[in-house]
Amino acid sequence: MPYVRKIINDPVYGFITIDHPLIFEIISHPYYQRLRRIHQMAFASLVYPGAVHTRLHHSLGAYHLMGLALNELRNKGVAITKEEELGAKVAILLHDIGHGPYSHALERKLIKGVHHEDISILILQLLNEQFGGQLQTAIEIFSDVYPKPFLHQLVSGQLDVDRMDYLNRDSFFTGVVEGAIGYDRILKMLAVHNGELMIEEKAIFTVEKFLVSRRLMYWQVYLHKTVMAAEKMLVKIIDRANELIANGIELPTASTNLAFFLKEQKPGEKFIKHLEKFAQLDDTDVMCTIKNWCGHFDTVLSRLSKGLTDRKLLKIKFSSAPFDDMVVESLRKDVAQKMSISETEAAYFVFTGEATNTTYNPADEHIKILYKDGTVSDISQVDNALIHHRLSTPVRKYYLCYLK
Repeated sequence: MPYVRKIINDPVYGFITIDHPLIFEIISHPYYQRLRRIHQMAFASLVYPGAVHTRLHHSLGAYHLMGLALNELRNKGVAITKEEELGAKVAILLHDIGHGPYSHALERKLIKGVHHEDISILILQLLNEQFGGQLQTAIEIFSDVYPKPFLHQLVSGQLDVDRMDYLNRDSFFTGVVEGAIGYDRILKMLAVHNGELMIEEKAIFTVEKFLVSRRLMYWQVYLHKTVMAAEKMLVKIIDRANELIANGIELPTASTNLAFFLKEQKPGEKFIKHLEKFAQLDDTDVMCTIKNWCGHFDTVLSRLSKGLTDRKLLKIKFSSAPFDDMVVESLRKDVAQKMSISETEAAYFVFTGEATNTTYNPADEHIKILYKDGTVSDISQVDNALIHHRLSTPVRKYYLCYLK
């Protein structure tokens, strides 16, 4: 196998080294290069102008942290073969390969009923065929069937390098300092006990800060009301486009691939048949199409499209309790009258929903603390724990979007 060594200058970590030919070939593949054209944070740049980094930036950062984590564990005597190291690095490099345009904002919406992780597995399997079976270990680690569970936990878990990078990177690019985490100390304190990933007791406070930072980033950035308004408008635009197309109205699109996914797929049709079309979709297809729709004759589609393009967004209110149906109905009637549309169409401009955020959910996953005497406990059970059961309860906020 030829020797390869490339360096990438990353604004968050400095130089990231690519030192394996398979990694280099994967990064060079068109499927991976597509991630350059998908923003990591969808519409967060409407609030935080610096948040224009992409899924490619994030995956490279997570790959870098994976290398650091594996080196630390090796130095502590954890047996990790070269094949396992490569498999874990490939798994984290491709963990987001299944994201479609605008990532979570259009999750299961543009690609009907299909989760991005399911698409990631399909792409991993396809690439495995193209690269002669070299991705098999990565697929097993990604799918959590590999006999060393800590490798999967580094890819997907409460303390995975995915979360470490996106918190660190999103904090850096938004300028929201509350999201900054001590990722380097967490990596130094990682341990493996009985095959599971744990954290040494000296890092308890650092991990608690990590969890609190994640909670703050969700309310301050990911679930910021303006970001949410923009993302919900995007969803309503796609919903309206689907409705118009289903009624036989032709809509201009920026690409034939986007036109395909805007149409209803046949019930039971396997997504794998359309993988090549999906692999050519990115944010550009969607935003160029929405710009085209700004002048469409349909009032709902054109008004929503122009509002999103020009940042004339719907207003949004949060509440600890659901909004009164009478209030929502009154707002819809008002919009229907002023825009000369039906109340059904006014529902595209006035609607409700809910957003939730959980700091730490021990019922789902655990962050285990490994003490010097070999005992283990959940982080929510340590003495004077900041992350106690009350913080394990999801915080739910109800929202009302409306046209002012």
